[in-house]
Amino acid sequence: MSWALFHQPASRQAWLATAGSVALVACPAFAQEAGQADPPTAAPDEPDLRPSAIDPTASDVPATDSPDEIAFAADNLNYDSESDVVVAEGNVQMNRDGISMRAGRVTWNRATGQVVAEDDVAITNPEGDIAYGDRIELTDSLRDGVVDNLLVVLENGARLAAVRGTRFDNGNIELENAAYTPCPVEDAAGCAKDPSWQIRAVRVTYDRAKNKVRYKGARVEIFGLPLIPLPGLSHPANQEAGSGLLVPEVRLDRTNGFEIAVPYYLRLAPDRDLTITPHIYTSAAPMIEGEFRALTDIGSFRINGYATHSSVVPVSGPVIDRNRQFRGYLESAGKFQFSPRWSFTYSGRIATDRTFMRRYDISRDDRLRSTFELERIGGQSYLSIAGWATQTLRVNDEQGQQPIALPIIDYRQRLADPLLGGQIEFQLNTLAIGRTAGQDTQRAFAGARWDLRRLTGLGQEVTLTALVRGDVYHSDENLLTAIPGYRGESGWQGRGIAAVAADMRWPFIGELFGGTQTLTPRVQIVATPSIKNLDIPNEDSRAFDLEDSNLFAINRFSGYDRFEDGARITYGVEWNFSRPGFNVNSVVGQSYRLSDKPSLFPDGTGLTDRTSDIVGRTTVSYRNFLRLTHRFRLDKDSLAVRRNEFDATIGGRSTYAVLGYSRLNRDILLLGEDLQDREEIRAGGRVAVARNWSIFGSAIVDLTSRNDDPLSMADGFEPIRHRLGIAYDDDCLSIALTWRRDYIDTGDARRGNSFSFRIAFRNLGF
Repeated sequence: MSWALFHQPASRQAWLATAGSVALVACPAFAQEAGQADPPTAAPDEPDLRPSAIDPTASDVPATDSPDEIAFAADNLNYDSESDVVVAEGNVQMNRDGISMRAGRVTWNRATGQVVAEDDVAITNPEGDIAYGDRIELTDSLRDGVVDNLLVVLENGARLAAVRGTRFDNGNIELENAAYTPCPVEDAAGCAKDPSWQIRAVRVTYDRAKNKVRYKGARVEIFGLPLIPLPGLSHPANQEAGSGLLVPEVRLDRTNGFEIAVPYYLRLAPDRDLTITPHIYTSAAPMIEGEFRALTDIGSFRINGYATHSSVVPVSGPVIDRNRQFRGYLESAGKFQFSPRWSFTYSGRIATDRTFMRRYDISRDDRLRSTFELERIGGQSYLSIAGWATQTLRVNDEQGQQPIALPIIDYRQRLADPLLGGQIEFQLNTLAIGRTAGQDTQRAFAGARWDLRRLTGLGQEVTLTALVRGDVYHSDENLLTAIPGYRGESGWQGRGIAAVAADMRWPFIGELFGGTQTLTPRVQIVATPSIKNLDIPNEDSRAFDLEDSNLFAINRFSGYDRFEDGARITYGVEWNFSRPGFNVNSVVGQSYRLSDKPSLFPDGTGLTDRTSDIVGRTTVSYRNFLRLTHRFRLDKDSLAVRRNEFDATIGGRSTYAVLGYSRLNRDILLLGEDLQDREEIRAGGRVAVARNWSIFGSAIVDLTSRNDDPLSMADGFEPIRHRLGIAYDDDCLSIALTWRRDYIDTGDARRGNSFSFRIAFRNLGF
């Protein structure tokens, strides 16, 4: 059995091999300064992971040019010519072939080649790894030998210790009663402490020929407690990842019972890997998960999938199909850069049924979108060839009504030279939408836009815009679209669009409360001749709500299929106040249509009448501690709140709260698509309760009542999902225990409690 505990790069993988190349050195003898007490020492049969107090990095010995020569320096040097023994004492420094050693005393038997180093020994290899000890027996190559009480401090800060170590002539290394940790073994005050986790083993063997490190009797200790046995632990000794088992994942929920997932990591090549994860449940059929990742010369991609064979509860429940069937989910994503200008990206997602992903807690998305896009970005041009498809997981949506867009082509060319002092851009666009049981639509248009921005002598910013566009549409099966306003006329349709706009901003700047305030009135005039809108199918301009982000847009519809015609004036004011660490930004505005032509916008959107509702936004931020955002829409006649949104982030990195509140009161009788009234509150946060410990949680509550939405089953206070957990995090260990409760059944994703346990050993790769 092979445990792939070291499948991240690699100085973390190669710690043992590096230790062997440094030399096998003793555990630290703590250097003692005047007035210091003797530091505590490890038990005689246990390795000590604490560092030595000596500084092994300083060296007065120049590197020798020949690998067969040893350069050394010492305060005193004695040579016994009869026994051919050299004794160096006092700040002894030796260097050979890039390996340097410092010690208080070194005895070198030139006849046998034995070197005995004593008294605060430190050996440094060319990679920067350091081995400490109080007595080491080596050969005069400074490489081979036997050592009791080994401590190696690697360049990345990790430590390896062993009671005894032996390096053999073939380059193999064997350690007895060894321990390894990448965690700090000193606190901020420099006092010794136990590492958050460490690996202990009865025996560790490095096989140089196979480049493999094997363990016998290995276990992971967390906070000094031996919790996780690792039978058969092994890993490569170089910077490459190794195949093997990863840390298991544990969960408990009402739907599936107790779950254990044991990932197996398989390294196929330096740029290819595969992770296979069996999921075993006490109340459900087993499931298999696989993820393949690859890196190529021009990009990367991944493929992830789940598969099982079980019964299905329909999304509208509770009828159960007792016949087991294949169920699964597949996703893939990638990006490829063919040249500095050309690139290709894709993302694909598909599930066998509408409840699979929620049943196994893979995702709570109610739609799965698959896309691809081929792009060319030039200096003054842009080309996109794209497509997308959607799989609905919603209860009442028909899959046959979901659009498939293929292809979507968009090309834009900007002229390098200004025209009449302004910037001009041409655009070509085409779109084909098909449905298996719904309306099909094809569209193509060509357009041009001219923008001129100038500053007047009084400080006003004036922007002039002119655009023209010609559209051609073809559609069929129009009657299969449920909402008449979205159908358009079947067959071929065409239209022309032209618009001119003038936008003026006039900022006034002054001092206030020790800071700077800016008051900016803004006025915009837009004029568009009557446009043939209702004869054109509406595929991309359906969802709309008036807000500060689209108040001053030339076309306030979100897509191309609808274009707001007539003449209008939009006015508003922006106020900004800032001082060091503090900022307030607020904007409010309204628009008025100069023509009495009926509006294209549905009731409840704020733009139905000639005078629009009043919309605004205020953002308050204080350093990195506080950020508040409030958005609103007020009824133009009664000033009643039609939209009220509040989002707040309060706190720092360890303790913080995220709050949100949304209220939509559109005051309409006919409920159109996505225009239902809603009220919701969201809360989440984390509280640091001790050093490295924290409590976290989140909650979503539906406050919608039947007075707001007659179709809603909510009673005005309906919890949707709660989560609460406790976590430990430090530089090398992360542990979290989470409880979650769901209050809504969706097919075989049942309401109830679930528990999950997660542990991550940082700097180790699992």
